[in-house]
Amino acid sequence: MFDLGVDVEQTSDVAEIETPTRVDSAIVIDFGGQTAQLIVRRVRETGVYCELIPHDADRSVLERLQPHGIILSGGPASVYADGAPQLPGWVLESGLPVLGICYGMQLLAHNLNGTVAASDHKEFGPARIHRNGEHPIFRDLPDDLDVWMSHGDRIEKLPPGFEPLARSDNSPHAAMGNERQVGIQFHPEVVHTPLGRSMLRNFLYDICGCTGNWTAESFIDEAVADIQARVGEGRVLLALSGGVDSSVAAALIHRAIGEQLTPVFVNNGLLREGEAETVREVFGRHFNMNLVYVDATDRFLNRLAGVSDPEEKRKIIGDEFIRVFERAAVEQTGTEPFQFLAQGTLYPDVIESATSDGSAAQKIKTHHNVGGLPEDLAFDLIEPLRMLFKDEVREVGKRLGLPDEVVHRQPFPGPGLAVRLLSEIKADDLEILRRADAIVRQEIDAAGLALDIWQYFAVLLPVQSTGVMGDGRTYAKVCAIRAITSEDAMTADWARLPYDLLARMSNRIVNEVAGINRVVYDISSKPPSTIEWE
Repeated sequence: MFDLGVDVEQTSDVAEIETPTRVDSAIVIDFGGQTAQLIVRRVRETGVYCELIPHDADRSVLERLQPHGIILSGGPASVYADGAPQLPGWVLESGLPVLGICYGMQLLAHNLNGTVAASDHKEFGPARIHRNGEHPIFRDLPDDLDVWMSHGDRIEKLPPGFEPLARSDNSPHAAMGNERQVGIQFHPEVVHTPLGRSMLRNFLYDICGCTGNWTAESFIDEAVADIQARVGEGRVLLALSGGVDSSVAAALIHRAIGEQLTPVFVNNGLLREGEAETVREVFGRHFNMNLVYVDATDRFLNRLAGVSDPEEKRKIIGDEFIRVFERAAVEQTGTEPFQFLAQGTLYPDVIESATSDGSAAQKIKTHHNVGGLPEDLAFDLIEPLRMLFKDEVREVGKRLGLPDEVVHRQPFPGPGLAVRLLSEIKADDLEILRRADAIVRQEIDAAGLALDIWQYFAVLLPVQSTGVMGDGRTYAKVCAIRAITSEDAMTADWARLPYDLLARMSNRIVNEVAGINRVVYDISSKPPSTIEWE
């Protein structure tokens, strides 16, 4: 993801750095395509910073990001239909290079006096295109290319000044372009277009003039400078869960402001087996920080009593976290109060918590550290990882010198086991789930698959099942095992675990965990499912 370059010596002192050089950047405008976020990832993989922007964003984004180029995503609409999202006027007015992908290509043609119409032969799936000539977008690529199509409309007439660059059996204009603007009817961001990443790199480097200077090191330098400028002499309270995100956030903020940071680890009673002990041991050994431990188990479980709705759970947990931190802030204040609360919020959290406000983004679920925060928050938020994907956070963690046991730790949701217990939260059920989850993790670790699987855990279902043990009938709970492969948690596929491994996990759970008599395996991908069940 990042070009890591040479090693940097880890230090616990406040960093002395120069003002960072502005990195190359691009923007992706979201027209509702399922792979819009994936385009962002592919751009970042070339060393160019990128953000996903709603299609109704105003031109202020140009001043904020100063992009070298603009990419228009795909989308489900037809550009000529009433109510279809349209191209913002500032895109063409900016004079920046533009790459239109699928719906984005059709928008370019539609706005530049070309013709877009419904196709008699729709294309969904693999296709083969043939290049008509030379263009920087196809530099060093063969004449015939395998691509992935997903469209029902096509370009009937090119806009003035555009040249036909490629064709397929069903698309006479599978690609079009001029010196600064390119449209492609297929999706270069997906793995089914094998040379798609080369096309994106050609657009960014050859047409936009990017150099790929966005690295883990450049991110750290810029983030440290931003934190120092914002915090000044203030104090920061950090919500430390012990997971990858908050741990990297802690290391990054500590590098910026040193002892002005106070990390607080809250045991909310919804942690995995051994979690609290592990976090306290690891951070006591690897960090020279004043870690504050708060056992708030009773507070959280009392507030969650009787609540089964997942969104309500998340909001309660988010609110209670803040209340605990506010109390910790008072107790740890000393001579100066805390002005800031730091969190390990990531880009997928932000995207999935987006509200439906007329933009292409639709709310999927509220993350407790994004949409679940109370309106009367007494702190200013600091979220230095807010625009990073999970694998980018791991790279930053490595650069900051975090140990592998932290960097490669299993992702764990902020609401913890509350969103893996699909019913009212009860202490007895939490203990059942903790034990089943521990067995899943132990067996996958023992099988040597921990680094090959993005996430794996147990879920306790709100149903009971008839079973038999010995000569007796049982009527007990059902446990689901979830294991997925992914690059960034935006999309995921279920892990094809060996049958003997599944058998061992099932056997151990039903024999060692009182209260469970049936185990099932989740074989859903994301989309259409999410990684967590709630």
